[in-house]
Parts: sequence; structure tokens; C-alpha cells
Amino acid sequence: MIKFAGVLLVLFAGTMIGFLQAARFAARPRQIRELLHALQRLETEVGYGQTPLPEALASIAKPMSVPLSALFSAVATRLVTESAESGETVREIWEKAIAERWPSTAMRKAEMDALVRLGATLGGSGKEDQIKHIRLASIQLQAEEGTAREDQRRYEKLSRSLGMLGAALVVIVML
Repeated sequence: MIKFAGVLLVLFAGTMIGFLQAARFAARPRQIRELLHALQRLETEVGYGQTPLPEALASIAKPMSVPLSALFSAVATRLVTESAESGETVREIWEKAIAERWPSTAMRKAEMDALVRLGATLGGSGKEDQIKHIRLASIQLQAEEGTAREDQRRYEKLSRSLGMLGAALVVIVML
């Protein structure tokens, strides 16, 4: 009876590991798409609304889901508090927030690099230059979204199957 319970637990754990990995493959293109929508809203705020950057980032963060909303909220909050106190630039605050919040996302280094490059120009150049850099980051993220969708298509089902088959292998070896 205990052996049977152990077998079930190993099968369940292996299957869940596979499903968690598959969920990460599914989350990456969804988060990139959400980030693209956020950049479109940022472009509108900078170009037409002429909203100050902290307010624009805070308003962009509200409708977003948790990992990305936390990133934009952290930048907005730090721009208001830390830049006034310590004299940090927008670039430094942007890079710190990304470094802290990035591990909670499903995105990879390529997406992070595009955002870091964007942060280097935000708030420090003219409106037209900022819009150009936002569009450039959007183009880079669109290319990464295509790659992420391809990875999802290729590896999502494979991850689920490997989790279950790996657990079955462990069970066979245990018996």
C-alpha cells in the first residue's frame, strides 16, 4: 500500500513538473504581447498625452497582470521617491527595477535587453526621440514574440510528455 502511494506521488510530481514547464512556455508569448501593449500605451502617453514619466508608467501598470505591472509600478514609484532623494537617473532606476523584477517573468534575456536599451533613453531625450526608441523596442519585442510562439508550439507538449514519462521512468527504476 505504501509503495503504491509512493508510485502515485512520484507520477504526480513528475507530471506537475512537466506541466509547470509547459506553462512557462505558454506564458512567455503572452507576457511579450502584454509588454507590447504597454509600450503602445507608453508611446501614446509620451507622444500625445505629454504625461510625466512616473504618472505614465503608473497608469500603464494598472491594467497589466502581476509580473509586468509590478515592474512598471516599481519604476514609477522609484522615479518619484528615489530620483528626488538620491539624484539617480531614469536609466539607473529602470535598470534596477528590471534586475529585481525580471526573474518573476517568463521572458528571457533578449526581451530584457530590449527594455534596458529603452530605459536608457526614456526621460532623457526629446519626445520624438523617445517615441522612436519605443517603436524600436516594440519591433524587437515583436520579433521575440514570434520566436516565443515557435518555442511554445515546439516545446509545450514535449514538456508535458517528458514530465510524465520521466516520472514513469523513475517509478520503473524504483520497482
